[in-house]
Amino acid sequence: MKFAGKRDIVIIAILVLAAILSRVLYTDILGKKGTYAEIYYRSERVKTVALTPGREESFSIPQEPDVVFRLYEDGSIAFVRSDCPDQVCVHSGKLSLAGQQAACLPNLVYVKIVSDKADPDAPDLYI
Repeated sequence: MKFAGKRDIVIIAILVLAAILSRVLYTDILGKKGTYAEIYYRSERVKTVALTPGREESFSIPQEPDVVFRLYEDGSIAFVRSDCPDQVCVHSGKLSLAGQQAACLPNLVYVKIVSDKADPDAPDLYI
Protein backbone atom coordinates (compact mmCIF):
# COMPACT_ATOMS: atom_id res chain seq x y z
CA MET A 1 0.00 0.00 0.00
CA LYS A 2 1.32 3.40 -1.01
CA PHE A 3 1.49 6.17 1.57
CA ALA A 4 1.27 9.05 -0.90
CA GLY A 5 1.34 9.33 -4.64
CA LYS A 6 2.88 12.08 -6.75
CA ARG A 7 -0.42 13.93 -6.89
CA ASP A 8 -0.70 13.89 -3.07
CA ILE A 9 2.82 15.24 -2.68
CA VAL A 10 2.11 18.07 -5.15
CA ILE A 11 -1.09 19.01 -3.29
CA ILE A 12 0.74 19.00 0.06
CA ALA A 13 3.55 21.15 -1.40
CA ILE A 14 1.01 23.66 -2.75
CA LEU A 15 -0.71 23.87 0.63
CA VAL A 16 2.60 24.39 2.44
CA LEU A 17 3.63 27.12 -0.01
CA ALA A 18 0.23 28.80 0.38
CA ALA A 19 0.63 28.77 4.17
CA ILE A 20 4.13 30.26 3.95
CA LEU A 21 2.96 32.92 1.50
CA SER A 22 0.01 33.80 3.74
CA ARG A 23 2.31 34.23 6.74
CA VAL A 24 4.75 36.41 4.79
CA LEU A 25 1.95 38.61 3.45
CA TYR A 26 0.38 38.88 6.90
CA THR A 27 3.60 40.01 8.55
CA ASP A 28 4.37 42.38 5.66
CA ILE A 29 0.94 44.00 5.39
CA LEU A 30 -0.02 44.01 9.07
CA GLY A 31 3.44 43.43 10.44
CA LYS A 32 5.77 45.40 12.63
CA LYS A 33 5.96 48.66 10.68
CA GLY A 34 3.53 51.18 12.10
CA THR A 35 2.32 48.98 14.95
CA TYR A 36 1.04 50.21 18.28
CA ALA A 37 0.12 48.59 21.55
CA GLU A 38 -3.24 49.67 22.88
CA ILE A 39 -3.63 49.05 26.60
CA TYR A 40 -7.12 48.77 28.03
CA TYR A 41 -8.39 48.85 31.59
CA ARG A 42 -12.01 47.81 32.18
CA SER A 43 -12.64 47.92 28.40
CA GLU A 44 -11.48 51.54 28.17
CA ARG A 45 -8.30 52.40 26.28
CA VAL A 46 -5.95 54.10 28.71
CA LYS A 47 -2.65 54.14 26.82
CA THR A 48 -1.30 53.74 23.30
CA VAL A 49 2.40 53.00 22.80
CA ALA A 50 4.30 52.94 19.50
CA LEU A 51 6.27 49.72 19.08
CA THR A 52 9.42 51.24 17.66
CA PRO A 53 12.55 49.10 17.52
CA GLY A 54 15.48 50.33 19.58
CA ARG A 55 13.38 51.49 22.51
CA GLU A 56 13.46 49.61 25.80
CA GLU A 57 11.60 50.56 28.98
CA SER A 58 9.22 49.28 31.63
CA PHE A 59 6.02 51.02 32.65
CA SER A 60 2.64 50.51 34.28
CA ILE A 61 -0.69 52.27 34.05
CA PRO A 62 -1.97 54.42 36.93
CA GLN A 63 -5.20 52.41 37.19
CA GLU A 64 -3.29 49.17 37.92
CA PRO A 65 0.29 49.92 39.09
CA ASP A 66 0.97 46.26 39.99
CA VAL A 67 0.74 45.27 36.30
CA VAL A 68 4.04 46.09 34.60
CA PHE A 69 4.69 46.09 30.86
CA ARG A 70 8.04 45.99 29.10
CA LEU A 71 8.89 47.44 25.70
CA TYR A 72 11.76 45.57 24.06
CA GLU A 73 14.38 46.76 21.56
CA ASP A 74 12.97 44.45 18.88
CA GLY A 75 9.68 46.41 18.81
CA SER A 76 7.62 44.10 21.01
CA ILE A 77 5.76 44.44 24.30
CA ALA A 78 5.01 41.97 27.10
CA PHE A 79 3.51 41.71 30.55
CA VAL A 80 6.50 41.25 32.88
CA ARG A 81 4.89 41.46 36.31
CA SER A 82 1.41 41.17 37.77
CA ASP A 83 -0.08 40.40 41.16
CA CYS A 84 -2.57 37.93 39.68
CA PRO A 85 -2.35 34.35 41.01
CA ASP A 86 -1.80 32.33 37.80
CA GLN A 87 0.53 34.71 35.92
CA VAL A 88 -1.04 33.72 32.58
CA CYS A 89 -0.47 37.24 31.27
CA VAL A 90 3.23 37.14 32.14
CA HIS A 91 3.61 33.75 30.44
CA SER A 92 1.90 34.97 27.26
CA GLY A 93 5.26 36.29 26.01
CA LYS A 94 6.15 39.10 23.63
CA LEU A 95 3.59 40.64 21.28
CA SER A 96 4.64 42.47 18.13
CA LEU A 97 2.28 41.65 15.24
CA ALA A 98 -1.02 43.36 14.55
CA GLY A 99 -3.88 41.22 15.82
CA GLN A 100 -2.02 39.70 18.77
CA GLN A 101 -3.55 40.17 22.23
CA ALA A 102 -2.86 39.25 25.83
CA ALA A 103 -4.92 39.83 28.97
CA CYS A 104 -4.60 39.91 32.72
CA LEU A 105 -8.19 39.01 33.55
CA PRO A 106 -8.04 39.33 37.36
CA ASN A 107 -6.81 42.93 36.97
CA LEU A 108 -9.08 43.71 33.99
CA VAL A 109 -6.12 44.80 31.84
CA TYR A 110 -5.42 43.73 28.29
CA VAL A 111 -3.14 44.78 25.48
CA LYS A 112 -3.70 44.39 21.78
CA ILE A 113 -1.43 45.17 18.88
CA VAL A 114 -2.87 47.30 16.09
CA SER A 115 -1.43 48.62 12.85
CA ASP A 116 -1.87 52.00 11.25
CA LYS A 117 -2.13 50.06 7.96
CA ALA A 118 -5.24 48.20 9.13
CA ASP A 119 -8.69 49.19 7.94
CA PRO A 120 -10.24 51.24 10.79
CA ASP A 121 -13.70 49.89 9.94
CA ALA A 122 -12.57 46.26 10.07
CA PRO A 123 -13.65 44.20 13.11
CA ASP A 124 -11.12 43.33 15.79
CA LEU A 125 -9.26 40.05 15.42
CA TYR A 126 -9.90 37.64 18.26
CA ILE A 127 -7.37 34.84 18.19
